[in-house]
Formats: sequence, structure tokens, C-alpha cells
Amino acid sequence: MRVWVDMTASAHVLVFRPLIELLRRRGDEVEVTAREYAQTLQLLELHGIEAKVIGRHGGRSRLGKARQLWSRLHALRRWARGRDFDVALAHGSHELTMTARRLGIPSSTTFDYEFAWLQHQLGCRAATRVVVPDTIPADRLARYGAEPPKLLQYPGLKEEYYLADFEPDRHVLDPWPLDPERVLVVLRPPPDVSLYHRHSNPLFPRTLDALGSDEGVHAVVLPRTEEQREFVRGLDLPSVIVPERAVDAQSLIALADLVVSAGGTMNREAAALGVRESGGDGRVRRDPAELLALLLSAYAAESTASTSAP
Repeated sequence: MRVWVDMTASAHVLVFRPLIELLRRRGDEVEVTAREYAQTLQLLELHGIEAKVIGRHGGRSRLGKARQLWSRLHALRRWARGRDFDVALAHGSHELTMTARRLGIPSSTTFDYEFAWLQHQLGCRAATRVVVPDTIPADRLARYGAEPPKLLQYPGLKEEYYLADFEPDRHVLDPWPLDPERVLVVLRPPPDVSLYHRHSNPLFPRTLDALGSDEGVHAVVLPRTEEQREFVRGLDLPSVIVPERAVDAQSLIALADLVVSAGGTMNREAAALGVRESGGDGRVRRDPAELLALLLSAYAAESTASTSAP
């Protein structure tokens, strides 16, 4: 089977890393495209995943986003045409599902935030399958054209699947002279350029200022963009550490005393990784092969439709 995976944000690399490994282990061919945004390309490099870079983020304005959308759609179509993909997979990339539909490629998209209205109006309607956690009420997705049998749901958090084989690397802390007596806090700023976060989050700057000024804290800030990186550095807070490049954030989270994230992924990762207590392991581990099977059902659905057509 020839599989196309498109990644448009940093978290997508983490979601698809174990799924790509599973696909290649069973002999499938996988090609990856990626958008230049946040730490997406750096994380691909960190995890040894080769990708064709197509397009970039459109910035804060709706006009900029619209221009980049159409530009990337055309570029993806030129790239994918003639590559004979059997199925296309994405985590919220409406560009992939829209392109795949134009080219007659069955596609699956997955996500865990159901209120990105425009993104899902485009992406879900174009997809063959929509795969989401069962904690999202199915009736919330009907307005996007995602109802059974197109809609499939899985138990738990996606982080419990892609972190199933994860063990933290303590060497992630080596670049910084950390005092073990101080509280280690990992912070993630809000996604200021996202259309579903149009208003600034006033709580995060206050939290950053309080923690970054506390002599009993090491506050490691993981910015989403270079603009955020420069802003945090410019605050010159004595307890703040800003890594130069993308780091093994999951190891940082597992080793931290506290995680403060103005977004969903790192909060869910912290919950999925759990904490050790009384000699036990508070983590929940789920088989990523189960998530992969749901995504690949798009191929089976199209194959069944083709054979049953008169």
C-alpha cells in the first residue's frame, strides 16, 4: 500500500511517528509532506522522518491564510498527482483531504478539537473517514458532514496511543545547569496565530511573569513561533529558559514538576504520561495499531464502494 501523510503543525509529527513506523514495518510505502510552521520541520528532523516541504503558515490575517491555503492546495495537487497513493492520512490538515478528494484518493483525518469551524467544514466534508476521540459528542460533528459511517471514534486520548512506547530521556535536561532543588516547570504559550484563538490569553503572560521571577523555579518555555521566542527572551526574566531549537518536549513534560500550557496537546500529554506513585505507573498506554486501523479504514471504504458499484 502507498500511503501519503501530510503534517501542518508540530503535534502532527508526534501523532504520526509511531503510525509511520507501523506502516513501514509491515512493508507499506509512506511519503510525507509538511508545512513550514512552528517546530514541525525541526521535529521531523529530530525523529528522522524525511518530508517534502510544501507551503508555509499564512500568518495572523485571514487574507494571508486564504492565500496560503490556495497556494498550498495547488502545490500539493501538482506533487501528489501521478504518485498512485492508495490512501492519504492527516491530523486536521484540510489541505490533504481537499487535495485527495480532487485526485480520487481515499483519505482520513483525525483531530481532538471540534470547534475549529472553518477547518472542519473544509476538511471533514472532503474526507472519506473522520476519526476522533469518543469524548467528543457525535452530534457536534454533524454540522461538518461527519456522521456514521464516515465518523469513527476511539476510546481515550490520542496521546495515550502515540506515547505508548515512550520512555523519558533524562539527557534532555543536560543543556541547562539546573538546580535539582528548584521546581521545574514547562510552559507552552497560546497559539496566537490560529483562527480559533483570535483573542490574546491574558493569563499566560501573568503566569510567565510570576514563575519567571521566582528564584525557586526553573521555567522552561517552549515557544510555538520565532516571534514568541523573541518576545519571551525580551522579557529577560531570571528564571526563564528558552531552548534554541525544538527539543524532546515529552521527556521534559515527564520530568517536570508542573506543566502550564495554553493549548491542548501538552496538557493531554502530561495527563497521559501520568506520575509514579507507590511503585505503580499512572500512565495509560493504548495500542497505536488500533488508531492506525481506524485511519486506514478509508481505503477499505473506497475499495468496497468501487467493487459494489454497478
